[in-house]
Amino acid sequence: MWCQTIRRLTKLPVLAVVFSAFAVLSGCSSVQIDEYSGQTPKLDIFDYFAGTTYAQGQFQDRSGKVLRRFTVQMLGTIEGKELVLDEHFLYDDGEKQRRVWRITDLGNGDYRGRADDVIGEAQGRSAGNALQWRYVLDLPYKDGTIAVNFNDWMWLQTEQTMFNRAVVSKFGFQVGEVTLFFHKKPL
Repeated sequence: MWCQTIRRLTKLPVLAVVFSAFAVLSGCSSVQIDEYSGQTPKLDIFDYFAGTTYAQGQFQDRSGKVLRRFTVQMLGTIEGKELVLDEHFLYDDGEKQRRVWRITDLGNGDYRGRADDVIGEAQGRSAGNALQWRYVLDLPYKDGTIAVNFNDWMWLQTEQTMFNRAVVSKFGFQVGEVTLFFHKKPL
C-alpha cells in the first residue's frame, strides 16, 4: 500500500506536493476563535459599535511596507437583530470612501454581514474578547476592481478600545495586511 502511494506521489508535479503540504500545515497551525472564549472583556459587537466609533489604521504590503494610512468614523445603529454600521474612510492621500455594513446576529456568537462591495456574505464568529470576520471584498484596483479575501480578527482590549488585524489574500497567498485601532472617543 505504501509503495503504491509513493509511486502516485512521485507522479505529481513537485509544486502540487509543496502547495498541498503548505495548505495542510497552514490549516493545522491557525488559531481557532474558541481559544479566546475565556478572555475578557467580553466582546459584543452590537454593543461596542452602537453609536459613534473612531479608528486609525494602515495597509501594509506583504513585505510590511506601509502603503496607505487612513482614519474611519463609524455610526452604528441597531435595528432588531441587525447592526447597521455606516463607515466613512479618509485616506492619507485625500481619498474618501464609504461602506455600509448590515450585520445580522445569528445567535451563539455567529454573525452574517453584507455590504455593497462585499461579494456574497461575510461570516463572523465571536468568543470571549475576540471576533473573526471573513469575507471577499471587491477592492478598487487600477481602472477596475479585484476580489480579495479578508481574514479579519478583532480583540477588545478595554471597554473603549479594540485592536483589529486583517490578513488580505488572493489565491491563498497573502498580499497585505490591515491594522486598525478602534476607540469610542475621538483622539
